Amino acid sequence: MKLIGAIRKRKWRTLSNLEPRTRALCEVAERLSATPTRMMAQDWEPLRKLGFDDEALLEVAHVVGIFNYLTRLADGFGLQLDSAVEEAARTGVALKRQPSSLARRVASPSRPERNSAKRL
Repeated sequence: MKLIGAIRKRKWRTLSNLEPRTRALCEVAERLSATPTRMMAQDWEPLRKLGFDDEALLEVAHVVGIFNYLTRLADGFGLQLDSAVEEAARTGVALKRQPSSLARRVASPSRPERNSAKRL
Protein backbone atom coordinates (compact mmCIF):
# COMPACT_ATOMS: atom_id res chain seq x y z
CA MET A 1 0.00 0.00 0.00
CA LYS A 2 2.95 2.31 0.57
CA LEU A 3 3.82 2.05 -3.14
CA ILE A 4 0.29 2.96 -4.24
CA GLY A 5 0.30 6.05 -2.05
CA ALA A 6 3.72 7.04 -3.34
CA ILE A 7 2.58 6.57 -6.95
CA ARG A 8 -0.46 8.75 -6.33
CA LYS A 9 1.78 11.48 -4.93
CA ARG A 10 4.34 10.92 -7.69
CA LYS A 11 6.98 10.13 -5.09
CA TRP A 12 7.55 6.44 -5.80
CA ARG A 13 11.19 7.17 -6.69
CA THR A 14 11.85 8.09 -3.06
CA LEU A 15 11.01 4.56 -1.85
CA SER A 16 14.36 2.97 -1.08
CA ASN A 17 13.06 -0.60 -0.73
CA LEU A 18 11.62 -1.03 -4.24
CA GLU A 19 12.77 -4.17 -5.99
CA PRO A 20 14.50 -3.54 -9.34
CA ARG A 21 11.54 -5.13 -11.19
CA THR A 22 8.99 -2.84 -9.53
CA ARG A 23 11.19 0.22 -10.05
CA ALA A 24 11.66 -0.61 -13.75
CA LEU A 25 7.92 -1.19 -14.23
CA CYS A 26 7.12 2.13 -12.55
CA GLU A 27 9.64 3.91 -14.78
CA VAL A 28 8.17 2.47 -17.96
CA ALA A 29 4.56 3.03 -16.85
CA GLU A 30 5.23 6.64 -15.96
CA ARG A 31 7.09 7.41 -19.17
CA LEU A 32 4.62 5.54 -21.39
CA SER A 33 1.74 7.37 -19.71
CA ALA A 34 3.23 10.87 -19.65
CA THR A 35 5.25 11.02 -22.85
CA PRO A 36 4.47 8.01 -25.07
CA THR A 37 5.79 9.66 -28.24
CA ARG A 38 9.20 10.06 -26.60
CA MET A 39 9.61 6.36 -25.76
CA MET A 40 12.88 5.01 -27.11
CA ALA A 41 14.36 1.51 -27.22
CA GLN A 42 16.56 2.34 -24.22
CA ASP A 43 13.46 3.08 -22.11
CA TRP A 44 12.64 -0.64 -22.28
CA GLU A 45 16.21 -1.80 -21.47
CA PRO A 46 15.81 -2.01 -17.67
CA LEU A 47 12.96 -4.49 -18.18
CA ARG A 48 14.88 -6.41 -20.85
CA LYS A 49 17.81 -6.75 -18.44
CA LEU A 50 15.39 -8.26 -15.95
CA GLY A 51 14.35 -10.93 -18.46
CA PHE A 52 11.34 -9.34 -20.16
CA ASP A 53 11.11 -10.45 -23.78
CA ASP A 54 9.18 -8.70 -26.57
CA GLU A 55 5.92 -10.42 -25.61
CA ALA A 56 6.27 -9.41 -21.96
CA LEU A 57 7.06 -5.82 -22.95
CA LEU A 58 3.96 -5.76 -25.14
CA GLU A 59 1.91 -7.01 -22.19
CA VAL A 60 3.30 -4.22 -20.00
CA ALA A 61 2.41 -1.69 -22.69
CA HIS A 62 -1.10 -3.13 -22.99
CA VAL A 63 -1.74 -2.95 -19.24
CA VAL A 64 -0.46 0.63 -19.04
CA GLY A 65 -2.40 1.64 -22.16
CA ILE A 66 -5.66 0.04 -21.03
CA PHE A 67 -5.39 1.67 -17.62
CA ASN A 68 -4.83 5.07 -19.24
CA TYR A 69 -7.68 4.49 -21.70
CA LEU A 70 -10.17 3.52 -18.99
CA THR A 71 -9.13 6.43 -16.79
CA ARG A 72 -9.60 8.89 -19.65
CA LEU A 73 -12.99 7.41 -20.47
CA ALA A 74 -14.11 7.69 -16.85
CA ASP A 75 -12.81 11.25 -16.63
CA GLY A 76 -14.42 12.17 -19.94
CA PHE A 77 -17.81 10.97 -18.77
CA GLY A 78 -17.37 12.50 -15.34
CA LEU A 79 -17.71 9.16 -13.58
CA GLN A 80 -17.21 9.25 -9.84
CA LEU A 81 -16.38 6.42 -7.47
CA ASP A 82 -19.18 5.41 -5.17
CA SER A 83 -18.64 5.64 -1.42
CA ALA A 84 -17.92 1.91 -0.98
CA VAL A 85 -15.12 2.00 -3.57
CA GLU A 86 -13.67 5.19 -2.07
CA GLU A 87 -13.69 3.57 1.37
CA ALA A 88 -11.94 0.46 0.03
CA ALA A 89 -9.31 2.65 -1.63
CA ARG A 90 -8.78 4.66 1.54
CA THR A 91 -8.60 1.70 3.93
CA GLY A 92 -7.14 -0.98 1.69
CA VAL A 93 -9.96 -3.36 2.64
CA ALA A 94 -11.18 -5.14 -0.49
CA LEU A 95 -14.78 -4.92 -1.60
CA LYS A 96 -16.85 -8.06 -1.32
CA ARG A 97 -17.85 -9.31 -4.73
CA GLN A 98 -21.56 -9.31 -5.40
CA PRO A 99 -23.02 -11.85 -7.80
CA SER A 100 -23.47 -10.30 -11.22
CA SER A 101 -26.89 -9.96 -12.76
CA LEU A 102 -25.87 -12.68 -15.23
CA ALA A 103 -25.04 -15.04 -12.36
CA ARG A 104 -28.42 -14.27 -10.79
CA ARG A 105 -30.18 -14.97 -14.10
CA VAL A 106 -28.34 -18.27 -14.47
CA ALA A 107 -29.27 -19.18 -10.90
CA SER A 108 -32.94 -18.37 -11.51
CA PRO A 109 -33.63 -18.91 -15.23
CA SER A 110 -37.39 -18.40 -14.88
CA ARG A 111 -36.77 -14.69 -14.52
CA PRO A 112 -37.28 -12.89 -17.86
CA GLU A 113 -34.16 -11.43 -19.42
CA ARG A 114 -34.05 -7.64 -19.66
CA ASN A 115 -31.68 -5.37 -21.46
CA SER A 116 -30.51 -2.89 -18.86
CA ALA A 117 -28.05 -1.04 -21.11
CA LYS A 118 -28.75 2.68 -21.39
CA ARG A 119 -28.02 4.65 -24.50
CA LEU A 120 -26.15 7.95 -24.37
